[in-house]
Formats: sequence, C-alpha cells, structure tokens
Amino acid sequence: MSATTERVLPTARKKSFFSRPWTDYALFFILVGPNLALLAVFTYRPLVENFQFSFFDWNLSSPTSTFVGFDNYREWASRDDTWQIVGNTVVFTVAAVVGSLVLGLILAMLLDRKLRGRNFVRSAVFAPFVISGAAIGIAFQFVFDPNFGLVQDLMRRVGLGAVPDFYQDPKWAMVMITVTYLWKNLGYTFVIYLAALQGVRKELMEAAEIDQASRWTTFRKVLLPQLRPTTFFLSITVLLNSLQVFDIINVMTRGGPLGTGTTTMVYQVYEETFRNFRAGYGATVATILFLVLLIVTLVQVRIMDRDDQR
Repeated sequence: MSATTERVLPTARKKSFFSRPWTDYALFFILVGPNLALLAVFTYRPLVENFQFSFFDWNLSSPTSTFVGFDNYREWASRDDTWQIVGNTVVFTVAAVVGSLVLGLILAMLLDRKLRGRNFVRSAVFAPFVISGAAIGIAFQFVFDPNFGLVQDLMRRVGLGAVPDFYQDPKWAMVMITVTYLWKNLGYTFVIYLAALQGVRKELMEAAEIDQASRWTTFRKVLLPQLRPTTFFLSITVLLNSLQVFDIINVMTRGGPLGTGTTTMVYQVYEETFRNFRAGYGATVATILFLVLLIVTLVQVRIMDRDDQR
C-alpha cells in the first residue's frame, strides 16, 4: 500500500485594520476625514449640545442658564397642550406618509405607460418638490381663502352646503396643510416609484397575464413585492421629512387656529425657543422628537432586515 500525503496550502491571513501600512491610513483619512469632520461639527456636536440644553432653564435674552435636571421633561409630560401637539404630529405624519406613497405610486403607474404628453405631465408633477415650501404655502393661502379661494368657489358651485372655514376650524386647518404638503411632496415619491417601475421584471407580469390573473391580483401578488424595497426606503424618508415640516405650517396657520390647532412638535420647538425664549424647553421637545425618530427608524430597519432574511 502506498501512503499518500496531502499538502495543505497555507491560507492567506486577512489583515486587520490596525495591521495595515500607514499609507492605507493616510488614504483613509484623506478620503473620509473631511466628511467625518463636517458630521462631527454640524451634526453630532449640535445633537450633544441640544441634549445638554434640555437640562437647563435658559432664556435666550439672558446670558446665564440654570440647571433644572429633568424638570423640563416633567413639564412636557404634564402640560395640557402636549398630547394635542403629539396627536397633531401623528395625524399629519401618517396622512403625509400614506398619502405620498399611495398617490405617488398611482401616478407613477399611470405615467409609466406610453401616453401623449407624458413627459410634460411628469415634469409638472415633480416641479412642486423643488419649489420652496414657504412659496407653496403662500400660494395655497389663496387657494383656501374663505372669501374668494378656489376650493371655496368649487364647493359652492357643487352645492355642498356650508363651506368650511379652513382658517378657523382646527380639523379643516389640518386638512389644509396636509393637502398642501402632499401637493409639494408628491413629486418625490412619484419619481422614485417611476424609476423603480423600470426595474420590474416584465416576464412575471406577462406570466400573470397569461394565467388570467385579475389586475388587482397582479398588482398585489406580483408588482407590490417587487416594489417593497422602494416602499420601505420611501416610508423612512417621507416619515423623516414630514416630521420636520415647518415652513408650510408657519406660513399658512402659524400653529393655529385656537392656539395649537395645527402645531406639531417641530413647530413647538420653534415657538418655545424663538417666541417664548425658552431655549431649554425647546431643546427638550427637540430631544424627545429625535428619540422618537430614532426608535421608529430602527424598528423599520429591523423589519426590513427580517424580510430580507426570509
């Protein structure tokens, strides 16, 4: 019998980050260093300072501040208007996210077809997204004007009875700013969905058509699963953007009517800091909003990771 020996080739050891030559470090810091420095100065440093300010009673008109511990947080939890403002934020955000996703997808599917003048319509739908929110808010003030606004005139012509006053009724005021924001933000979700539709596997759609599946079944079982990553991305970005809406609310309602009828948490930060000069309390609201955003984003990422692992 002859014995055979097997030669085991040595495997190349993967270099750790700290065992690399100094030239790799130099290249790393040259390429990444400026971005890290900008993030540290303009993002992380303000976050840390804002968190510190939330523990102080600081009037912007005074150079001194007083440490109050968690008093600002206790006041936020016990104030009568807190939960109305939180409710306004939730209602506006949910309506903005759902409306932007649904309407954006519908428009993308309609304008994905070969229609005459579709390029012009695509540009018209996207144009409001690049316009200033303050400018759009001013324009829509005339649209919803209680005396000679376009919406009021249409409702009178249709004969809907009592025409609501969008500037005096808090519920209709919330509808007004939500519609205005949807009109501005719709172009963003529309363009992203339109690009995603170009990557849909046509053979799957054709197979569903051959199997005589209904349009609703094809949409729900074939198209939507392929658009899930895009929907997830848009849900996060639209959520973050809608929670930071300030300009439209400031121009159209200034947080009213009736005090806090359309006040959201972002607008409350502005009011407490620059109108009431309570920078410490404003920092408290901003910190709570940041923590909520962080938790919601982490939950969404976790859900997406689970879907990818299936």
